[in-house]
Amino acid sequence: MVDTHFPTMIRPIMQQVLLTLFQQPEHAATTLRERVCNTLRRAIHSGALPLGQRLPSSRLLAADLQVSRVTAEAAYRQLEAEGYLQRRVGQGTFVAIRINKPLPVRKMAGQLRLSQRGEAILHTGGCRDPLQPLPFAAGSPDLRAFPLKLWQQLTAQQLRLRGEALLRYGDPQGYLPLREAIAGYVGQTRGVQCTAQQVIVLTSSQQALQLIATLLLDQGDNVWMEEPGYLGARNAFISAGANLIPVNVDEAGLQPSSTLPAPRLMYLTPAHHYPTGVALSLERRVTLLEIARREQSWIIEDDYDSEFHYDGQPMPAMQSQDRHGNVLYLGTFSKTLFPSLRLAYLIVPAERAAAFTTARTLYDGHSAQLMQAVTAEFIQQGHFAAHIRYMRQLYRSRRDGLLLQVEQRLKAFATAQPASGGLQLAVWLPPGQEARLTRQAQQLGVITPGLAAQYMTPQARRDGWLLGFSALTPGEISAAVEQLSKITSG
Repeated sequence: MVDTHFPTMIRPIMQQVLLTLFQQPEHAATTLRERVCNTLRRAIHSGALPLGQRLPSSRLLAADLQVSRVTAEAAYRQLEAEGYLQRRVGQGTFVAIRINKPLPVRKMAGQLRLSQRGEAILHTGGCRDPLQPLPFAAGSPDLRAFPLKLWQQLTAQQLRLRGEALLRYGDPQGYLPLREAIAGYVGQTRGVQCTAQQVIVLTSSQQALQLIATLLLDQGDNVWMEEPGYLGARNAFISAGANLIPVNVDEAGLQPSSTLPAPRLMYLTPAHHYPTGVALSLERRVTLLEIARREQSWIIEDDYDSEFHYDGQPMPAMQSQDRHGNVLYLGTFSKTLFPSLRLAYLIVPAERAAAFTTARTLYDGHSAQLMQAVTAEFIQQGHFAAHIRYMRQLYRSRRDGLLLQVEQRLKAFATAQPASGGLQLAVWLPPGQEARLTRQAQQLGVITPGLAAQYMTPQARRDGWLLGFSALTPGEISAAVEQLSKITSG
C-alpha cells in the first residue's frame, strides 16, 4: 500500500540512509525497537534528518526496515516522548529538534587532564587488598573460623524486627546502637574515653584517613609518618597535598626529634607498628602527646589490629592519656570480623563530631544500616568478645608456628622481627636481596609482600618481607615455608 502523503522522490534516499544505519553491527545485540530508535537518533544527530523533516508512516518505515509495524510504531512513540519527533494528527511524523553540527575539537596534547589532586592520587597507585588469602598475603582474617550460622541468625532477626527501618537512609554518623556498642567495647578493652556521640561509623579505615586528610590538612602541611609506615595512610595524605616527614622507627617505636619541623598531624600505629610489629613505648607516647599539645597538632592513633595481642598485657590506647583532645582514634572490623562487612569507626573529640559527620555526607552518606544493626547485636550479646578470644588463641599458635619455621628453615637468608601481636610477621632479608628473593618466591607460588616499599627515605630502607599468617592453617604455613626454603641464598 502506497503512502500518498509522503513525497515519493524523497523516500528512496531516506530509505537507503535509514537501512544503512539500521544494519550497522553495533546495534545487532539490542532489541528491534531499540535498533529502530538508535537508527533514527543517529540520522537526526548526523543531520540526515533535519528539523521539520517529515518521516514515512510507521507502515512504510516497517516495510523499509523489514520490521513489524508494532515495532515501528513503538519506536516513534519512544522518540516522541524523548523530544526527537512530533506527531501531528492527519499530517504525519516530523523531526522536532535541530542538532547543531559539532564544532571541531580543539587540538590538545594528550587526553583531557586530571586535576593536580587526581594526578597525585593516581601516582600513589591506590590501595588494593588481595581478593584471595594467598600465602603470605598480609592482614587477612581466617574466614573459615567465622561463626557464619550465628551471623545469619542475627541478620534474619534484625530483618524481622526492624526490616523496613533498616532499608531506609541512615544517620551519617552511624547507627546509634552500634555507636553505643563501640563506645562500650573500646572503653572496656582499650581504655578509650568516649561516648557514642564521639563515634563515627565509616565504611573503612582508608575512608577515615581520606576524611581526616580532607578535613584537617591544607596544602603543604607537615605530617609525621612512621618510617617505615603504612602506604594507605601515606597515599591519603599525599592526595591532600601534605608534606610528609618520615620519622625513624626503632625498637621503641617512632623517634621524635626537636630537629623535625612542627607537625600539623602525626600518624601512628602505637599498639602494633605497621609493618615491623614493635610497640610504642610509654615514654614516647607521653612525649608525642606533649608535642601535639604544644604545637596544636593532631595525632591519628590507628589501632588496626590491637585485639590480637599475644604476649603479656597490651598498653591502653594513647587516646586514654589524651587530656587536650588531640587524638583521633581509628578502628576497623575488617580484621576482627570479615573484610566485606565494610565497617570501621573513628572516635573524635566531642566538639568535632558534627564537622566530621558533615564531611562524611559528601562521601557515601552512611554505611549499610542492616550490617550496622547486625554488628551491634553481635557485640551487645557477647559474641564479639567470644570470637576475639577464640581467634586470638588461633592466631597466636599460627604466629608461633611461623616464627619457629622461619628460624629453623629460612635462617640462611631470613631473620624474623619479634612481635607481640598482629596478623603478620616482619622478616628481614640481606641488604639488596629483597627484589631477587621476592622474584624467586613468586616463581614458587608464594606471595611475599616486600618491606622496602614501606620506606620513604632510600638510605633508611631495609630489605624484608611481611608474612601474613592469620588466614593460613598450620599445614598451609608449613607448605609455604617449604617452598621458600627452596630459595637459594646466594
